[in-house]
Order: sequence, then C-alpha cells, then structure tokens
Amino acid sequence: MPFLKRTAFPSAMQAVLLFAALLLCEFIAGAALRDANGLLGLDDLQIGVLSTVMGNGFVFVVVMNFQKLTYRRLFHRSRNSARATLMFVVPPTLLLVPALLLTITAVVNLMMRVVPPSAWEESLFSRLADGSIAAMLAVCVVAPVLEEMLFRGIVLRGFLRRYSRSQAMVMSALLFGAAHLNIYQFVVGFVLGMVLAWLYERTHSLIPCIALHATYNGTTLLLGDRLGVAPPSRLVWAIVAASAAAVCGLLALRAVLVPRATS
Repeated sequence: MPFLKRTAFPSAMQAVLLFAALLLCEFIAGAALRDANGLLGLDDLQIGVLSTVMGNGFVFVVVMNFQKLTYRRLFHRSRNSARATLMFVVPPTLLLVPALLLTITAVVNLMMRVVPPSAWEESLFSRLADGSIAAMLAVCVVAPVLEEMLFRGIVLRGFLRRYSRSQAMVMSALLFGAAHLNIYQFVVGFVLGMVLAWLYERTHSLIPCIALHATYNGTTLLLGDRLGVAPPSRLVWAIVAASAAAVCGLLALRAVLVPRATS
C-alpha cells in the first residue's frame, strides 16, 4: 500500500507538468486554427474554445491510455448509481451556489478596489461575459466539463491516493486556482476548488462537481454585474435567502454524504 501511494499518478510535480503540457497543446491548437482562419472565419473567442477542446482532448487521450482509465470510471466510480447521485446529491449541491456567488463576488470586488485589474484582465473578463453563444458555451459547458475531468477526475483522484485527504484537497484547489492565470480567478478557483474537492472526495463522481461548476459559472454570467449595483435592502434579503439555502443544502449533503458514527 505505501508503494502504491508513492507511485500513484499524478504527484504534485507531475500535475504541474501535466497542466503545462495542456497549455502547450492549447497554444499549438490555437496557432493552427489562426493559420487556417482564412477558411474558418472564427473570432478570437471561438478559436479559444476550439483550441481548449482540442488541447484537452489530446491530453486526455494520452493520460487515460497511460492510466488505462475509461470515461465511465473517470466520470462516476461511486458505488451509488449515477441516477441516485443526480437525484439525491445534485439538488442540495446546487443550493450552495447563491452563497458561494455572494461570498466570492464580495471578496473579488474588494480585491479589485485594492488591486485594479490590468487592461488584459479587463479585456478577458469582458469577452467571457459578452453574452454571445460562444461565451455561454465556453463558460457554462466547456470549462466545467473539461476542468472537472482534469482537476477532479485526474489530478484530485491521484492526489487522494498519494497524499492525505486534506493535503490532496488543498493542493488540487491551489492548482485549480493557479490554472486561471490571474489573481482574481485564483481566489474564485481556490474557494470553488475546495468545495468541489470535498464533493468529489465524498461522492467519487464528477456529476455533482460539473453540476455545481456549471451552475456557478452560469449564475455568475447572468447575475455577477447586477450584484454590484443592487440596492442594500435587496442585497440583505439576497444574503438571508442564500444563507438559508446553503444551510439546507449542507444539512442535506451531510445526511447523504457524511457517514454516521456507529456506537
């Protein structure tokens, strides 16, 4: 067993190298798409989405062949059925989204006042929130699925075999935050990554992780800008409602996922 822990893939350094390889594959795919853009007629965001899919696809094929891992095992290796997970874990998980959104938005807004974003960061955020179909697909579908496959399905899966539970969760969340390549999304990624890591560790399934990630991103896209201009009275009621929803969600998840001590 100690030997298996030492050899489980990936280690922390292997995970960093894996992410670097992913960035390189995305860069090569993006360069190829830009060279062919006279025929394709794609905008920058569409090229970004396609290069992400192509780069991730190549990395996943290599890693999953190396690990002899099937997509069924990657997405759901729980003893509970996928249907049971959808019915009993996903709904209370989604109740956490409003509280996460309000908390993370408040922290990021405070950071932006202290450290204003650069022109490149503002351009990035505006492209992701421009309301186009490509942006919606990138933020609400492509990113949640591919990022959960990589950071929970491969990285955290290996970390949990190699390190202690707390070390695995913290390191995977730090890597997930750092992967966003700016300080604001690092904070978002780390906080969300800790919640997603706990979910995966308890369920051994990407289903609730993808559901939470996609819902959080979609809600941020729809409501993120409105939170900053909401009247104080409405914001107070939103905080109360979000807190109540989070408490209900946590109690339901505790009942479903936390094992009871036997006397």
